[in-house]
Amino acid sequence: MSLSLDPEIAEALAPMAEAMAEATRPEVGDIEGRRAFWEPIIGAASNAQPMPADVTMTDHTVTAADGARIAARWYVKDGTTSGSAVVFFHGGGYIFGHIDLFNGPVARYVAASGVPMLSVEYRRAPEFPFPTPLEDAYAALRWLHDHAPELGVDQDRIAVMGDSAGGGLAAALAILTRERGGPKIAHQILIMPMLDDRPATPDPYIERYALWSYDDSRTAWPALLGGAAGRPGVPPVAAPARLQDATGLPPAYIEVGQLDVFRDEDLAYAAKLSSAGVPVEFHLHPGAPHEFDSIAFKADVAQRATADRIRVLKSL
Repeated sequence: MSLSLDPEIAEALAPMAEAMAEATRPEVGDIEGRRAFWEPIIGAASNAQPMPADVTMTDHTVTAADGARIAARWYVKDGTTSGSAVVFFHGGGYIFGHIDLFNGPVARYVAASGVPMLSVEYRRAPEFPFPTPLEDAYAALRWLHDHAPELGVDQDRIAVMGDSAGGGLAAALAILTRERGGPKIAHQILIMPMLDDRPATPDPYIERYALWSYDDSRTAWPALLGGAAGRPGVPPVAAPARLQDATGLPPAYIEVGQLDVFRDEDLAYAAKLSSAGVPVEFHLHPGAPHEFDSIAFKADVAQRATADRIRVLKSL
C-alpha cells in the first residue's frame, strides 16, 4: 500500500483539483503567474469559514531597519487579557500573499485561543530579497516587545508563528534573535515551514499530490536569495535548514503533512532541534498535502491539527 490522500481531504480537494487540471500552471521562475494563480485561492480559503464576531482588529505601522513603514495588524479577542501574544507571518513562498488574505485564519486562532496576534506585512521577494523580509519580521517583534506594556502583554510570553514561508520566517527569526541577544521569543510555532533552499529530489509519492510543488520551490528560493540559492554559504537566518547548532533556540511546535514537499526538511529540523536539547512537539499528518487545513478544514485530520495549534497557543 502506497501513500495516498486522506479520503476527507481528497473529497474537499476534488473541485479544486479539477480547476487546477484545466489551468496552466506557471513555469519555473514565473513570479507574477504564481501571484495571479495562488492569491485568489488563498483568499477563498480564508473566507470559506465564518469570521469571528468577537475579534477586534487594529492597524499599526512598524518602522523597519531601512526606514520603511511596514503594516502590522493587531487582533484581540474582545474582553480577554491572556498576557501572552504571537507575532504571525503569513505563507506564500516569500513571493505572494498579504495580511488581508489571512484575516480569517488569524482571527480564528485568536477567537479560539484568546491569545492576541500581530500579523506582519513583511515585504516580498523578488522586489525585496533577503534580508529584507527577515528584518521586517525582526522590526515587528521589537515593536511588540516595546509596546507590550500598553497592549497588556508580558514580554516573556511572546511567541512567533507562521505557515509555509511564514513558518520558515518564524524559524529564521528565532535564530536571528539568538544571534542578536533578543528580543526574547517564548515559543516558535512552525506550521509546515519552508526551511531548505537546496533543491530536493522530487518524491514520486508526494509529487502527484503536491499543492505547493517542487517547481514552486525552485522559483521561490532564487527569488529570495538570488544566485546564492542552493549553493554553499547560505546562512541559517536565510534558510533555517542550514543551521548547524540549534543550542539555545526557543521551544518549538512543528507540524507537516506526509504528502507535503517540505516533509523531509521539517522532519530533519525537528530532529536537529531535539538533538540540541530544544523541547520539540512534532506532528506528521498522514494523507495530508501542503495547506490541507485551509482547504479541507472539515476533515478530521485538519480538526486535530487546529486543536493542537490552539492548545499550544493557550499554553503560552
